[in-house]
Amino acid sequence: NLQILETSNSHHQTSNKEMTHLENIQKLFSKNFVENPLLETFEVGKLHLSSGQLVASDPLITPDKQPFTVKFPKGDFTTFVHKERESNCIAYVEIIFGNQEVATWDMAVCDGQNIKDLKGEEIFGYPVESGMGCFMDLETQNLLNALESELFKKKGNDFLGIYEDFFHQHFYDENGAIDQFAFLKPYENKQGTIFAFETGYGEGFYACYIGFDEQKNPAKIIAEFIEIKSE
Repeated sequence: NLQILETSNSHHQTSNKEMTHLENIQKLFSKNFVENPLLETFEVGKLHLSSGQLVASDPLITPDKQPFTVKFPKGDFTTFVHKERESNCIAYVEIIFGNQEVATWDMAVCDGQNIKDLKGEEIFGYPVESGMGCFMDLETQNLLNALESELFKKKGNDFLGIYEDFFHQHFYDENGAIDQFAFLKPYENKQGTIFAFETGYGEGFYACYIGFDEQKNPAKIIAEFIEIKSE
């Protein structure tokens, strides 16, 4: 812990904090593997993007989240979870869009957000109140909302909410917690998948970072929940 605490206090003046932060992301994730003794990496599956409009959200509080302004490719993309070894909590989630080398990094933004408006350590991100975050295509978000309406109409007063009636079973069974992440499909007969996961230590406000190749195409995206300083 000491190592993490020491380095997190070693930033320069406020104006440089975002820079140092981006540099840290760059050091951790610019290669095609992550080499850090404080992190353990798991390849967990593939996320399906039908439109290339990517949403990152806590779907329980922002069911109509805007997608990022960057257009991502369509298809199925390898997804990694990077856990902080000491706490066993999810520190980063990473989606890979190709094997091209990352040349530059930027914070992911939605319409109306301008990185130039940020001061010091400020970030654009998404709020998490349920302890769960997710990545999904905008079209999948629409499917999730359609499922919620359907369940509500079908169950009426017995409808407990989209978490209890859809998400919960993927994370818990009668014996307790099953896992910290899961791929879910709102409809079995439709392609849309949601990658849902526990966000770091729980509630918070979390940013995503996009790595671009030389041609300015997105090569990967990283969601950060616990900052792990690179050596």
